[in-house]
Amino acid sequence: MGLSTHVLDTMHGTPAAGMAVMLLATDAAEPRCLKQFVLNQDGRNPDGLLLDQTNLTRGTYRLVFDVAGYFKARGVALPEPNFLNKVSLDFGVADPAQHYHVPLLVSPWSYSTYRGS
Repeated sequence: MGLSTHVLDTMHGTPAAGMAVMLLATDAAEPRCLKQFVLNQDGRNPDGLLLDQTNLTRGTYRLVFDVAGYFKARGVALPEPNFLNKVSLDFGVADPAQHYHVPLLVSPWSYSTYRGS
């Protein structure tokens, strides 16, 4: 089990390869960075799980996706300021024995997420 993410670029119909992502723990007074990574060709963390079952604990977390940086790198002309810059998803883990998958579907103008499997 553990925590994973997957990002799909709905503008181009591809995985969001090259997007920078940060994972933070938010259950303390100040958020604490647990991991920073760049998505692989499949739009996933190149190291697999973000947190394995041993390191995933009950609490609150935040994933921050650098949406504007990704689309600019793809050559998409974005207005200044960008409509979406960084997308932050705050979520809770109630049962660390379960798998938590946090997918993101994103374009320069919209995003959607859900708890996946």
